[in-house]
This record gives sequence, structure tokens and C-alpha cells, in this order.
Amino acid sequence: MVTDAEWTRIRRGLRFGQVLEGTVVKVPRPGAIGIFVDIGLRVGGFVDVLLLPSEGEKWPAEGTVADFEIWWADSGQQIRLKPSDSQYLRTDFTDFVERFRPSWPADVGHPVRDPGPVTSDELRTLLRSDGSSAGFP
Repeated sequence: MVTDAEWTRIRRGLRFGQVLEGTVVKVPRPGAIGIFVDIGLRVGGFVDVLLLPSEGEKWPAEGTVADFEIWWADSGQQIRLKPSDSQYLRTDFTDFVERFRPSWPADVGHPVRDPGPVTSDELRTLLRSDGSSAGFP
């Protein structure tokens, strides 16, 4: 674990869509949670189950070296990643992005920022009237 100051310094050097080579170090429950990736920084990388294929056997195995893109990073001292290789990415990724993170194409190349705590007004904006998420970090 790094200090908050070190995490802030690391995060300032990150950009959405930035490609990092990483090694899958842990696949705790294939098909259920996600994968942990060593990306050579003092903080860990993680790919959420929502970005991986629905079939756990299609996930990269421990020891797999692959390219990953920075998807999100917040105050949680973990870099959220998405696989660059389409074989490790959910098959409907384009539709997923359009539905849950339509700002993704515009975010690519921009610095990762810590949005800070979500205010109640921001939360209302993020939630649609049907209760689904309008944006996905």
C-alpha cells in the first residue's frame, strides 16, 4: 500500500486508455469477480468482471502477460483496467460502453482525475429514473 501523497503522484501520471503491459497475478473466482494484474507500479491493477468475457474459461489465466488499458482510477489506490486484446474483453464491449460509459471515447488520452466523493446531486445525475447507472467508472 502506498501513501495518499504517493497515490496522488502516481495517478497524475495516468491517462485514460493508456496501455500498460501487465501480468495476471490472481484470478480468484473465474467468471465471478475479476482479475488482479501486476502493471509494474506500486499500486495494483484490476479488471472487473463486467469487462471480461461472460465465460470464465475465456479469461486470461494467472501468469498471462498482456496489454491492458487504464479504464479508471480513484482514491481506492487501485488502477482499474480493461483488456486491450479483444479475446479477453466482453464480446459486446461497444454496446456496453454506449450504455454505461458513453464518455469513454472522449475520455481516452485525458488525465485520470480523482473525482472526490460523489455528492447527492451528482448521484442523482448518475442514476436514471429506472435506477440503472448512467455512467460506469
